[in-house]
Amino acid sequence: MRSIAVLGATGSIGTQTMDIIRRYPERFRAAALSARSDAEGLFRLAREFKPDACALIEKPEFIPEDLRSIQWFFGETSSEDAIMYTKPDDALCAVVGIAGLKNVLAALDVCKRVLLANKEALVTGGKLVMEKAKRLNKEILPVDSEHSAIFQCLRRAMGNVPERIILTCSGGALRSFSKDEIENASVSDVLKHPTWKMGGKITVDCASLMNKGLEVIEAHHLFNMPAEKIDVIVHPQSIIHSMVEFSDGACLAQLGEPDMRGPIGYAMGDPERIDYGAKRLDFAKIGSLTFLEPDTERFPALSYAYEALKEGNSAPITLNGANEEAVGAFLRGEIRFVLIPRAVRYALDNAKTTVVSSVEDVFEADMKARALARRYLAGV
Repeated sequence: MRSIAVLGATGSIGTQTMDIIRRYPERFRAAALSARSDAEGLFRLAREFKPDACALIEKPEFIPEDLRSIQWFFGETSSEDAIMYTKPDDALCAVVGIAGLKNVLAALDVCKRVLLANKEALVTGGKLVMEKAKRLNKEILPVDSEHSAIFQCLRRAMGNVPERIILTCSGGALRSFSKDEIENASVSDVLKHPTWKMGGKITVDCASLMNKGLEVIEAHHLFNMPAEKIDVIVHPQSIIHSMVEFSDGACLAQLGEPDMRGPIGYAMGDPERIDYGAKRLDFAKIGSLTFLEPDTERFPALSYAYEALKEGNSAPITLNGANEEAVGAFLRGEIRFVLIPRAVRYALDNAKTTVVSSVEDVFEADMKARALARRYLAGV
């Protein structure tokens, strides 16, 4: 049996992780669970799974009497505190945004493996995270469906040198929208993802193609692949989750129905595959798989991510921080969708690129990026 901390347990990835644990009570035990503010959701999970520790960033008015035997942690460092207290075998890090970076670094200190569902940890602190993992000889297993697919394909290389990573992309909710329609897209329009069910922030990022840009940067760090060898292709059916092209011309792909329990279960069960109740592919019913070049004129965020990756140092942090700030404003109904990439462009153009040597450097660059995004949005 493996003990696991699920950070972001009440979110989309977290709830699907809990489903895997529920299916295999003899294999997995939830040692620690965390959430930002969904106290009631965490209380329900705590009653069912009986973890040793729970963490909430926003402290509730009270802890129910039947849950007071659990060790509770509150505040900004509560997830890290819960990890340090329970010292589980694995930590599934599914906290959204740069807030998850410190979770990942803490998990590397005490856990045997980190199951990574927080791409922003590598976008903003990739060098720090990967160097620490190497120094401590700790394994990072990707949970993003695309990076899990790449990971699985690379495992079948058998000495064949990988030459290109191909990240597939659904195209998001606005894939078929014209430039004029994108100008007037509402929050409800943007949140209607055609194939995946995810949280608000990542769904907005999918619509802008920023999510795919962040995944390009994540792939660079996870697989030590330069930007020019990472391609993106729009694949509306979301059946092929990503591909790897090798030196002999062979291209391996990983296919499956769009269900995040697949990559979650693969990481949790590694080196074994575990059944998560997947719907089987019906190729005759699917009929055809189609592919399109991403349109960076309508969706410029993807090109900004490549630019930031090539610039290096603090540029990816600027990209991510400005995007997080603008996406938050959009979800609150304060700005139009098209202002998200424009705020990112403004931040990239006006931020000074600096060397990143510590976590403090990361958060300083993030703070400056957010301030630049707010300045831009206040003036439009």
